[in-house]
Amino acid sequence: MPTVIDSPEESPRTRVLTTRSVPPGESLDYWHDAVLDTLVGMDIATEDRTYDATLRTDRLGELQITTVEADPGVVHRAPRFIARGDGQQVFVAVQSTGRARAEQDGRSTELRAGDIGFFETVRPFRAAFPERFRMRIFAVPRRLLDLPEAELRRLTGRAIRPGGGLPALLAPFLEQLADTSESYPTPTAERLAGSVIDLVAATAADQLAQDPAELPGADGVLLLRVRTYIRWQLSDPGLSPAGIARAHGISVRYLHRLFQDEDTTVCRFIRELRLRECRREIAAQPPGSVDLGRVARRWGFSGPAGFGKAFRTAYGLSPTDWLDRVRAGGAPC
Repeated sequence: MPTVIDSPEESPRTRVLTTRSVPPGESLDYWHDAVLDTLVGMDIATEDRTYDATLRTDRLGELQITTVEADPGVVHRAPRFIARGDGQQVFVAVQSTGRARAEQDGRSTELRAGDIGFFETVRPFRAAFPERFRMRIFAVPRRLLDLPEAELRRLTGRAIRPGGGLPALLAPFLEQLADTSESYPTPTAERLAGSVIDLVAATAADQLAQDPAELPGADGVLLLRVRTYIRWQLSDPGLSPAGIARAHGISVRYLHRLFQDEDTTVCRFIRELRLRECRREIAAQPPGSVDLGRVARRWGFSGPAGFGKAFRTAYGLSPTDWLDRVRAGGAPC
């Protein structure tokens, strides 16, 4: 079993495996075990007998995020590994640095920095990394993508360039989530995971040209981007329509129109998200340990008074009364 490197700055969900934790002569064997233990079984070939590589993994709900930084080499998901039955996920990879020459299902492509690639783990694949690289790998349960095997075959062995549309939204979103995943409390992490999986599924459908009438147009993609931005910035008490519009290079009027088409407003969307996160957090804490002021400020409210007023307006109860009802077994409103 590979050695896990613990850090006081990491979330309990996070673990780091690095070849630097073993003697150089054992580094490649260690790396084989680390990849098998974290991702799937693969052959790994390198020019040198020593190998410098680090693997950092976090789990958000049903989504596993793995950042790999490693020396040049070749990985091969051979049939003998597939026969073990460890491939229950689809890998959605973002090439952060370096390059990868990827092959699967009779196609080959080169992934460059910023590109997205789909790898199906129930079939063989190969990837060659000619230089030191960093890759983010998002392991998504196959069932959550809701795509038949024949459609998944059409996605593999292709480089999805983030030049516009959904890929331009997905690639930086995945990069930022991989960088910050350990900083989110578990309830928030699970909500973000759901958003990521939905966005991956929409991008896959977009690439396959499925149900084009239901895929988001330019306004829909922009709205997805704005909503994602709001979720990232939810804890900022200064979050405002003017700041959101400025961050996206649009007018405040246009921003309001995007939300008007969704039968809501920007401020209502922000307030509802904040209240939802506050409810989730206070309900998860042990009795007697809830600090409403701290929870309120964590999610962007100025303090307990403003939070209490918004909560009562939305739900007809104070946060304390609502929590008492939930703990007494009543249905949350």
